[in-house]
Amino acid sequence: MEVTGGSPLRGRIRPPGDKSISHRALLLAARAEGTSVVRGLSGGDDVIRTRTAVRLLGADVDGERVTGGARRLHECEVPIDLGNSGTGMRLLAGFVAAWPWLTVLTGDEYLIRRPMDRVVEPLRRMGASVDGRDHGRLAPLAVRGGGLDGIDYELPVASAQVKSAVLLAGLAADGETVVRERVPTRAHTEEMLAACGADIETDGLVTRLRPSRLEPFELDVPADPSQAAFWVVAATIVPGSDVVVEDVYVGQARTGFLDVLRRMGADIEVDGSTGDIHVRAAELHGTSVGGAEVPGLIDEIAVLAVAAAVADGPSTFRDAGELVVKETNRITTITSELGALGGRVEPTSDGMVVVGGGRFRGGVARSRGDHRVGMAMAIAGLAADGTTRVEGWDAVATSYPGFQEDLKQLCE
Repeated sequence: MEVTGGSPLRGRIRPPGDKSISHRALLLAARAEGTSVVRGLSGGDDVIRTRTAVRLLGADVDGERVTGGARRLHECEVPIDLGNSGTGMRLLAGFVAAWPWLTVLTGDEYLIRRPMDRVVEPLRRMGASVDGRDHGRLAPLAVRGGGLDGIDYELPVASAQVKSAVLLAGLAADGETVVRERVPTRAHTEEMLAACGADIETDGLVTRLRPSRLEPFELDVPADPSQAAFWVVAATIVPGSDVVVEDVYVGQARTGFLDVLRRMGADIEVDGSTGDIHVRAAELHGTSVGGAEVPGLIDEIAVLAVAAAVADGPSTFRDAGELVVKETNRITTITSELGALGGRVEPTSDGMVVVGGGRFRGGVARSRGDHRVGMAMAIAGLAADGTTRVEGWDAVATSYPGFQEDLKQLCE
């Protein structure tokens, strides 16, 4: 993909449906006893993989309608390929652990290198048999579930994916399942389980779930804040821009990137009733990002680094060691690819220091198979002198296949 810098972005845009909510909606609809209606699912490859998975497990998926339930679900005859989707694999591990079948979960060359022991360990404690490469640390994973017991589990790392896997398994466990968090993570699973009639309660840090029968539901999936972040940063750093990003989910632990950008001086207004985010170009200054806010914006650090590179003064990102185990090691990837466009980034053991005060120049950057890095480099290209080519653009189809079309719309 090629991007030419200098043109302001103007207009209104709605990013694709939230990826995290889309995964969970498909899994809960497959588990619910009856037909659910889910409108606005993400069209990215990650969610398509989960859609295919629930079909292979026996749910009927017909457009917006998903018909599931215990009597429909069954053992899958073939390995389930999750492509590049870490969310899909971790959530499905919890989903299938509830059933006395063998399920094999695999993925592409990037996914099979990502850590899975963080879900394997609690599922084993609940009574599931889970194996994989390196004693279950890496996929492919072979899961044989059923006969589970509820556990009281404190997350060793802040992870909505691990929390969700344990809760999905806990739906069929004997007794209460308790998940404890040190810092709150996105609450989609808890919110959606409650909407399905599950016996669940949470105070934001401790979630308690009893065995539950799920009722079918209707859901309009809001726009994905992680995808909205690319347009918010673009409108902020490209002079003359004025953009409204529509219908964005602005619930718990999903809008931390907006807080960071506001600290940096961004001109952002959020309509809490509609989820619309209005952004105008602004001069930025450096900031520090770390601590409890990091889990809520870990997926946005790639594009926040782009904003930091053109801000006045340095920005520090710390307590973000989770970046190492994303689709790529994002600490090294962001350092190298922003550097290729003139950004100055110094990697650290748990994050990076973005020097700031610079101006991007056109050039060649690579996604390295990471969809968020690819899109972040395209946003850098919009603020660069000249033309930027982003190699490995096919990785963006993982989450935002319509990115180029939306970019064209905003630049017309």
